[in-house]
Amino acid sequence: MNNIKISGLSLISALVLAGCGAQKNLPNYSAFNAITAPVDVTKNKELTETQLKRWSHLDIVKDTIPGMSVDRAYTELLKNRKGQKVIVGIVDSGVDIEHEDLKSVVWSNPKEIPNNGIDDDKNGFVDDVHGWNFLGDIVKEHLEYERILKDKSLVDEVTYQEAKKVYDKKISDAENQQKYYSKLIVSLDNADNVIKKQLGKDVYSAEEMKALESKDTLVQKSKTILQRMFSYGIPIADLKAEIQKQIDAQNELLNDKESLDIDYRKILGDKPNDITDTHYGNNNVMGPDKEEALHGTHVAGIVAQMRNNNIGGDGIADNVAILTVRAVPDGDEYDKDIALAIRYAVDNGAKVINGSFGKAFSPHKNWVFDAIKYAAKKDVLIVHAAGNDAKNIDFYDNFPNDSEDKKTEISDNLITVGALNFEYDENLPARFSNIGKINVDVFAPGVKIYATVPNNKYRFLQGTSMAAPNVAGVAALIRSYYPKLTASQVKHILMDSGVAINKDVVVGGNPNDVRPFKELSKTGRIVNAYNAILMANEMSKK
Repeated sequence: MNNIKISGLSLISALVLAGCGAQKNLPNYSAFNAITAPVDVTKNKELTETQLKRWSHLDIVKDTIPGMSVDRAYTELLKNRKGQKVIVGIVDSGVDIEHEDLKSVVWSNPKEIPNNGIDDDKNGFVDDVHGWNFLGDIVKEHLEYERILKDKSLVDEVTYQEAKKVYDKKISDAENQQKYYSKLIVSLDNADNVIKKQLGKDVYSAEEMKALESKDTLVQKSKTILQRMFSYGIPIADLKAEIQKQIDAQNELLNDKESLDIDYRKILGDKPNDITDTHYGNNNVMGPDKEEALHGTHVAGIVAQMRNNNIGGDGIADNVAILTVRAVPDGDEYDKDIALAIRYAVDNGAKVINGSFGKAFSPHKNWVFDAIKYAAKKDVLIVHAAGNDAKNIDFYDNFPNDSEDKKTEISDNLITVGALNFEYDENLPARFSNIGKINVDVFAPGVKIYATVPNNKYRFLQGTSMAAPNVAGVAALIRSYYPKLTASQVKHILMDSGVAINKDVVVGGNPNDVRPFKELSKTGRIVNAYNAILMANEMSKK
């Protein structure tokens, strides 16, 4: 956004004035210099899978990887220091709170007695021990433009026609998409079977596949196909499942146009267009099917999975509690659920809220605006994913956001995050990431991010959904070690302490669209934990 345009010394001066007084007994970091991007980089050899599992923690100078210098921050700046515990709200599809790498960091409501069937803290939510599930037993939902087509009264005529246009295009594209994905899965199956036979095993890694030597043209062709598939960052079996989901979705559009008549919300029993109807859902924050909590579990792990415990990956923050609010279904989230989820997280002590979700239509966006303003009044930072449509959201809608006109912020406590690739070259921005000189604030790692998924498993996933919790983790780190800094101050530290990138990059995966990286976001920077700690430390002395 552009109504708060402060940088350099003026930023520090302004934020100090807004602060809550100096923090005592702070370390002297005068011997440490902020990290800057090298002009020329001699790339190290290709990363192994083990290195990829924590590339977001690595350093752009020491490792030639555009990570957030998290490891370096812990080693050089935070060693032997103890921060305060910070509650991080995860508004998402649910979280597997029984996961081996998360169960020790799950938030527990100190005012609620578990499983006694009583609303002990009298907040309207019975037995909300680890958070709240505003979706109840709902898993699948319509997209917002579909709901608008079902109920024209939700929006004005212009918005209705826009929604109809999107729906009509989806239908017209469905046949081509169905054919494309069907051919893709056949090609993938064939290549997979060839490599399985060559290696003599059903499950193999990208490294094993690449190391396979053969002059057989079929094997070479199969390797080429699979190398592209491995680039998506998930196992081949999981990729097949995702492609099949796409095929099923296109078939549903083509063969069951009456699916719009399904009322997924009915089982919840609330009034989705009444913001005063607030007490619904249940306390099962994993949802009815733990596997469907994959997205939220991965997001939670990026922020908070246990560090240095020799299992899985490492979280960004080392002293947090994850408060789960289930509000994001397989489909588009309701504005009401998001507004109430934000308020619930705020009321239960969250100082950082992650929102890795988004949509193109928002009939009740004012409810969400009000919730964002409420969070601002309570000094809570919201970190939101910029979206994965490779669009410029200065011109395309991406909800929720913090501006009614895409120019002026309604508050100063929401930061929007684009996604980075792990290659420090022209491919630095993720090919899917949305951009916006006004409406995207910063970039952070979002390709091949390794974190928790349900049932004690781990997986590489990608998206701005992964970039946002990387930033939320750094925000929690700042709020843990520098608790007197405000949400607004933390937001601007994240933005202004980032590493500026002065190079031309490919945008949207289109080799013909090359622009300066600095034009893709307001700051032209990538979030850096090391620099953020240095700036937070200096600011907290004032």
